[in-house]
Amino acid sequence: MKIDLRSVFLTLAALAVLGVIGASAVVGFGLYNVSARAGHLPGVKWILHTTYQQAVTFRAPPESAAPELTDAMASLGAKHFDAACRVCHSAPGYARTATMLSMKPEPPHITAAVGDWSPSELHWIVYEGVKMSGMPHWPADRPDEVWSTVAFLTRVQEGLNRQQYDALTAAPKADPRGFAYCATCHEETGVSGNPDIPRLDILSEEYMTRALLAFRTGARDSGIMQHAATEVPVEDLPRFAAIFAAESPTGEAEPETSLTLRGRRIALEGAPGSDVPACASCHGPWPETINPAYPSLSGQYRPYLETQLRLWRAGERGGSEVAEIMHQAAARLSDAEIEAVSAWYSSRNPDELNRINDGEN
Repeated sequence: MKIDLRSVFLTLAALAVLGVIGASAVVGFGLYNVSARAGHLPGVKWILHTTYQQAVTFRAPPESAAPELTDAMASLGAKHFDAACRVCHSAPGYARTATMLSMKPEPPHITAAVGDWSPSELHWIVYEGVKMSGMPHWPADRPDEVWSTVAFLTRVQEGLNRQQYDALTAAPKADPRGFAYCATCHEETGVSGNPDIPRLDILSEEYMTRALLAFRTGARDSGIMQHAATEVPVEDLPRFAAIFAAESPTGEAEPETSLTLRGRRIALEGAPGSDVPACASCHGPWPETINPAYPSLSGQYRPYLETQLRLWRAGERGGSEVAEIMHQAAARLSDAEIEAVSAWYSSRNPDELNRINDGEN
């Protein structure tokens, strides 16, 4: 039997034209019902959900990529979840609202959403979001900080209850200053004790105000802080910075070690054998007066400093007028040098004016 290829081609072309006309009619005349009450056509929900599950499994990073998911990370992740995610997924021990249940597709309660996903799979879901579900991607290009939310989600998998959730997310008692939202993570003194959250009592009002505005505009990446800085009126940001800056730093210097002695040399003289400038020229300790344009690092948490320096080195940190200088300086630091200089600054007395004299830490 001879096939008339010309007829086949014309038939396919006609079907294609009819398909375009039909699709145009559906779109142009509003024939497709977009009402959330209608939901998806039969079978579509299963297809989408199965595709979602397979896509996550296929694209998630290897399990070896997951760091140790500490309680400190889970505490920070819980606070971010409460501010940014609870509105759709509710919280452990709490029922979903009527509005949540009316969404199509319906966002699962967080205790169901975590399922038996592995930490790396949870990381992919939180960082990438889920198309056509209303699940947004992480608002910043910072996959490293997503692990704090993952740490919290693993606690939900383990059976975190309502009382434990409330304890993790409890906000300090509101006061007339109205910055209890910030104090939820940073405490009212700016010192949370959580090494993943920077202490603010050692920072100047000018520096913190600039940083908050950079977070708000997206000039500085942090899914957690970009959300927080856009939760409050922009005119309140300088006031919050002033409250934290008014705190008097407290703490004592730690004994010198071989690691901190190496870091001391890098901070005061620059990295040996390279053109890395001395950190102290901008970040202190200053001999007489502080430079409010730059953050003081004395007494800052070591894990936080290491993270920031690695971000600078990778070119993933911005929001500063001297970003290029920091990118170039950090690019010349090895992991060992980053650990050393971070250890020295974190071991110092947090007093910004503490001098470096003979034998003085």
